[in-house]
Amino acid sequence: MAASCAAQSYLMLTYAAASSTVHSQDLTPTLLSFKPKALSLCPLALGSGESKSGKLSLSSNREVRFGFVSAAVATDSTTAPPPKPRTGKAALPLKRDRRRSLRFLEIRRLRENKQEYDLKTAISLLKQMASTKFVETAEVHFRLNIDPKYNDQQLRATVNLPKGTGQTVTVAVLTQGEKFDEAKSAGADIIGGEDLIEQIKGGFMEFDKLIASPDMMPKVASLGKILGPRGLMPNPKAGTVTTHIPQAIAEFKKGKVEYRADKTGIVHIPFGKVDFSEEDLLINFLAAVKSIEANKPSGAKGVYWKSAHICSSMGPSIRLNIREMLDYKLP
Repeated sequence: MAASCAAQSYLMLTYAAASSTVHSQDLTPTLLSFKPKALSLCPLALGSGESKSGKLSLSSNREVRFGFVSAAVATDSTTAPPPKPRTGKAALPLKRDRRRSLRFLEIRRLRENKQEYDLKTAISLLKQMASTKFVETAEVHFRLNIDPKYNDQQLRATVNLPKGTGQTVTVAVLTQGEKFDEAKSAGADIIGGEDLIEQIKGGFMEFDKLIASPDMMPKVASLGKILGPRGLMPNPKAGTVTTHIPQAIAEFKKGKVEYRADKTGIVHIPFGKVDFSEEDLLINFLAAVKSIEANKPSGAKGVYWKSAHICSSMGPSIRLNIREMLDYKLP
């Protein structure tokens, strides 16, 4: 059994005379030869005793077993220098904060984290946090208790903002016949029929809203893969498929906004610019709340409103008190 264990360990001890005794202090690196791929230390191979080929006694087997290992560890281990202390944004505990700009981290201190604010205070904070060189957009994000993967819990509608969006909207119209002249007189920026469809297929996208008359929809269907991902496909729910083209053009020019719930049940709506007065922002905000409440899906059960946040385009979010928001009335 000792011979089989010695064969498995691949540890070969070579000595000069078979009858002589080899001590651990007499062993040198030339006398020991290791095969690291199949090395398995066996007590019978390194222990004291007699081998079948000759008398071999290792008086201090512990030194042979651990001597070379401790020496290798002592030579290979090096004391690592202490890490340099982090400074600036690298010292922030949260990883997402390290990617924020210094401007963002500074204005974020104006509001308390996870605190719910009343609507009027939140609008005031929103205007204070807008500190970029351009005029930012005021946004609201509602988290609703709906699951849009079910048909009876989908939400898609439009809202007319009384004070407008503060943006210049380019409206394109797809129509033919008498509607062509009506769209032109109503102030449409781009008007066309089949020629405009071919331009869109070629990559023309210089418009913000696309309105189509019902008789053009069979031809517009071929644009689904192009307009669908951009949210520009005409749809009756969005008010972009209608026979009253002049009215639709006027509404979108004035401040009609389309919204829909994403796959997580959150609705994102821009409700003005930060250079609007606080009163105008309040009026637009309440119009958005009223529209979402009026278009509540039939499949929505339990608490409909879960959370609400407002923010500017480049600013931190401000959490709103849901109960106060729903009960708020303009003075």
